[in-house]
Amino acid sequence: MIHLSPRKGILSKSMRHLSFRKPFYFFYAIFFLMFFRPGDISGEGLTLTGRLLDISDDTPVQGAVISIVNCGKYTTSDFLGKFHFTELDSVHLSLKITHIAYKENVVHFFIDRTEDKILNIFLTPKVLEINPVIVSGFHSHSVFEEIAEKSSSMKGKELEKNLSFSLASTLKNEAGFAIRSMGPAPARPVIRGLSGDRVMMAEDGTKTTDLSATSPDHAVSIDPFSPERIEVIRGPRVLTKTSTTIGGVVNVVRHEIPFEMRDKFYGTTGLYGESANSGFLYSAGGELPVYPFMLKGEFSRRVSGDMNSPGGVLENTQSKNTNYSFGSTFFFHEGLAGVSYRDYSLDYGIPGGFVGAHPNGVNISMYRNQFNFRSQFDIVQEYIEKIQLDYSYALYRHKEFEAADLIGAEFKVGSHMINGSLHFKDIAYAEKGIIGFSSEVKKFEMGGFVFTPQSDLLNLSVFSFQTFSAGDFNFESGFRINFDRIKPEISIPDSKIGNIRERKFTTWSASFSALYPLSNRVFAGVNISRSSRVPTIEELYSQGPHLAAYSYETGNPDLSSENGYGSEFFIFHRFKSLYFNLNLFYNYLNSYIIPVNTGTINYQTFLPIFATRETNVTLTGFDFEMEYDFMPDFQLKTTIGYTSGKYRATGKPLPQIPPLKGMSEIILDLGKISISAQAEWALEQTRVDEFEQPTAGYFINNLFVQGSFVKGGYIHNISVAALNIFNKTYRNHLSRIKSILPEPGFSARATYKLFFEI
Repeated sequence: MIHLSPRKGILSKSMRHLSFRKPFYFFYAIFFLMFFRPGDISGEGLTLTGRLLDISDDTPVQGAVISIVNCGKYTTSDFLGKFHFTELDSVHLSLKITHIAYKENVVHFFIDRTEDKILNIFLTPKVLEINPVIVSGFHSHSVFEEIAEKSSSMKGKELEKNLSFSLASTLKNEAGFAIRSMGPAPARPVIRGLSGDRVMMAEDGTKTTDLSATSPDHAVSIDPFSPERIEVIRGPRVLTKTSTTIGGVVNVVRHEIPFEMRDKFYGTTGLYGESANSGFLYSAGGELPVYPFMLKGEFSRRVSGDMNSPGGVLENTQSKNTNYSFGSTFFFHEGLAGVSYRDYSLDYGIPGGFVGAHPNGVNISMYRNQFNFRSQFDIVQEYIEKIQLDYSYALYRHKEFEAADLIGAEFKVGSHMINGSLHFKDIAYAEKGIIGFSSEVKKFEMGGFVFTPQSDLLNLSVFSFQTFSAGDFNFESGFRINFDRIKPEISIPDSKIGNIRERKFTTWSASFSALYPLSNRVFAGVNISRSSRVPTIEELYSQGPHLAAYSYETGNPDLSSENGYGSEFFIFHRFKSLYFNLNLFYNYLNSYIIPVNTGTINYQTFLPIFATRETNVTLTGFDFEMEYDFMPDFQLKTTIGYTSGKYRATGKPLPQIPPLKGMSEIILDLGKISISAQAEWALEQTRVDEFEQPTAGYFINNLFVQGSFVKGGYIHNISVAALNIFNKTYRNHLSRIKSILPEPGFSARATYKLFFEI
């Protein structure tokens, strides 16, 4: 019987772990296991049988060398990927697996005398998937997870090809995605017409502390160059992160706190350049094993100038970004404990040109410092798999300059976040699941010409997520209860916007998904959810000019919590040469919170007044993606997304809803080199709000060439792109500056990444 350590990148598909023979006390175990490491226990005469599999398609890996670390024993895997050891003299083993085509792996585990078992170890190809996929102990190859992995994640070569100036522009051609922007730097993803707090941004599963959700001039404090993968979490699992079920979570996976133990130094370096803004980036990172510790660090620097478009140069859109982090993890017998620190700073410009805006635009300087602690304890009792406990502290600061030394607005946010979860299996109807709690304490401070009162926020949540099956049906369900208290520093009963006072909200959310196999390769499913969201401090208490956003903003201290119901029907189809995923959705939202252009002007600032209101709305639409291998070495890929939003009372369209848009691409894959021709397109958007401009449709063309090769023991990845090759004029409907100048014209883009081990 094998006790598998999920942090080492191995997985037993049967997932039947040992129960301990004796109970142990949790807090005593934490102290004992973190500071005392017993020696190996004699296990003379034990045997071990294992199998090596390719993580991408589960095929056997033949000819790999498997050796026992610090011991003279070694063997090779046969044509079935199997290997076998006999007469082992220890129950505590470390295996080292090497293969010319796969990334080297070291796994650590225990053998129990009471039962024999085959150990499955999954290896990551070096060339096909440069960035590793870390498989945790709480993972199974369910159809739900296959759909999420295929349709809602970007990694490896695909991530490097689409890598762009911001996280939003990197994801812009994913099905259902659009970009909200006020220039290149402050771009943020929009999912199915939803933005702001309805789309949560996260790094390694932890909510990102910044103000990007509150205003289109505020940037996301996430660098897209160094992640291992970017994933979109939807459905019931989203309730382990947030109560807003109908939006989603964009999670950037970095493993700042290392999740696996390597036996060599692993390093990466990279370069990125883009001609549309004369931008360049350089980066470096590495992971160093100092057993039982794993150290990790990374650094990147990005500089860009003003953006070029077919209509001219969009002035004051320059940016400078410095980003670095370091982390360390301590691995012990029953889990891990680690810390990390990240420093992210960004200076960027917002162009001028609107009535009321500063003639030369506004410059913004922001930074985020964040400390994280993460721990995992592999309990491995009959019904319990592991316990996780995480803590984060983030300090975010943001200044908006109207001139060199004149601050128009200043924001400071301090945030403490704690999350705890217990992962279980085989309890009642649930085959596996999570129960947990989270808490967040935030302090908002404002300065300059911002008259929003300083406020504190407290959030307490409990949640659950579980999977189960009945016959051919597979199910997922989730539930979350939230308590939120928003407390201004000073109560103002007779303010211009109403009674500013402490507000308390108790809300709940739930989600349920069912999946049925129409055949071995075609699956149909439904999702039904209840979503909730409490108003933000800005939505409740804002009152004053926001020059960078070209608006005079007023809050509403009487807002209710936003709630509603969502439904989705989807079909997932995957044959050998054809994959597609079609999603149809209908969302019915009550007390939808939205800033509305009142059509009036604040004559002190000559800015249009945007008032925060709540209303009832519906959002309907679909998104579709397909991959078709129509000839040897040729593949067709396409994505389409459409959302229609309207006020239920009047039937009039909601503002800031993207048009029907999509992407089509033909790819010639020659192994080490791939060439692709891509078309991005959108129809016109004429269903607009009263004070919103319609946007014409567009069709632009892009070319990509990617290469990957090994030389001198190093892996080199190169990606070159020519974007908008015919220099077409087009405008993004969700851009607040589209009336000044269009989107970028022709741009050459190149990315180089080097991977090596020492």
